[in-house]
Amino acid sequence: MLSERLRFRDVRSTSSFRLTLLLGVLFLTGVMVMLGLIYVLTARELTARNDHILYEKARSLVATPSDRLPARIQSEIANDAQGFSYFALIDKSGGLVVGNISLPGVAAVDRPFNVAARPGTHGPLRILAVRTPRREIVLLGRDISQIYDLRRRIMEILISSGIASLIGMLAVAVLISIGPLRRVRDLQRASQAIAAGNLETRMPVAGRNDELDQFATTLNHMIEEVARVIAQVKSATDAIAHDLRTPLTRVRARLHQLTTQPLPTDERQEVLAEATEDLDDLLARFSALLRISELEASARRSGLGEVDIGSLIEEIAELYGPLADHGRIALEVRAPLELTVHADRELLFEAVSNLVDNAIKFARTRVELRAVSADGGVAIEVADDGRGIAVMDREAVMRRFHRLPDAASVPGSGLGLSVVSAIMHVHGFSLDLADAAPGLLARIRM
Repeated sequence: MLSERLRFRDVRSTSSFRLTLLLGVLFLTGVMVMLGLIYVLTARELTARNDHILYEKARSLVATPSDRLPARIQSEIANDAQGFSYFALIDKSGGLVVGNISLPGVAAVDRPFNVAARPGTHGPLRILAVRTPRREIVLLGRDISQIYDLRRRIMEILISSGIASLIGMLAVAVLISIGPLRRVRDLQRASQAIAAGNLETRMPVAGRNDELDQFATTLNHMIEEVARVIAQVKSATDAIAHDLRTPLTRVRARLHQLTTQPLPTDERQEVLAEATEDLDDLLARFSALLRISELEASARRSGLGEVDIGSLIEEIAELYGPLADHGRIALEVRAPLELTVHADRELLFEAVSNLVDNAIKFARTRVELRAVSADGGVAIEVADDGRGIAVMDREAVMRRFHRLPDAASVPGSGLGLSVVSAIMHVHGFSLDLADAAPGLLARIRM
């Protein structure tokens, strides 16, 4: 039995979960790459702007006369109200002449470098050292705490957004997978019910026309076909048990009569002839049953080709013309020669012949055999002016051995229309019975 609970290991095995996870990873990777580029490019741009300010200020200070340079530096320090700028003048011996920053050593000249923060003194600095014409060193620095803060914020955003995106991606993958997984569970339950013998059960169709609906619809068609075949087998079995009992009983009774009663030679010959006739009828019925089973079980496609309907009908009319004349039935034929259809000629010949044979048996004065164009295809119609078949009985006569009460006096086994239906099923054609006013109209739609 299927468990009603949906466990995570069941969800993670679904294709929806894996596909969502794959797409999510690709999306998350793209977002992370984009944020990383933003981080790198932003930090580089801010540093470049800061360095540009330092170079501009350095050129201005170096251009200042040496005797006025200390005063100029004092003025720059005094004018920096926010305390973001740092200046210093160092003499040739390395001593501080004036300034608000001192370094134990200059890392590089004419190239900006970073200095770590000193708690209580200054934050992280971007320093530029330049030489004056008198070989003194001017230090210019800018506090880059804001750049560090921005970098840290961007990094936090990268990490937090990555974690949030990962959690959201997993949640979405689970939510997207639950629906299809529940539908698969429904399909499994329906499959178990069908496997248990309940052929009335059908696969649930959600109406979304997605791949699961298409799969369920295909399975439903298959189940209907299996149910139809099983019903036909059951019907045939019941019909065989019912309809063949009478002739077998008659044969047994006649054979018993021959073995228990002394009969004259002529009477014995008559009893044997009647028994032989009953056995011939039984063999004909079994042959028809085997023919139907052969047609339903086979996927005969080797004989398919273009069939000229006109010549087919003319050939059938020529074959059944003497039988119609013997019964004083007028067999009328109307078939345009240009009509063709893709079919097995032998099977189609057999199907139309059965319909013509039935029509001649039940007609009063006339049988019409014609071919017409219908709904973009071809239809063969066989009409007679006999008693016809009531609407409520037209489906029943398609079943094996089913014969109407008023047809008991007409020779037959009740299998002719079953053979025709089986041939129609092989081709994908349809057989319709309608009122010919009077009589019956049998129409093969191709």
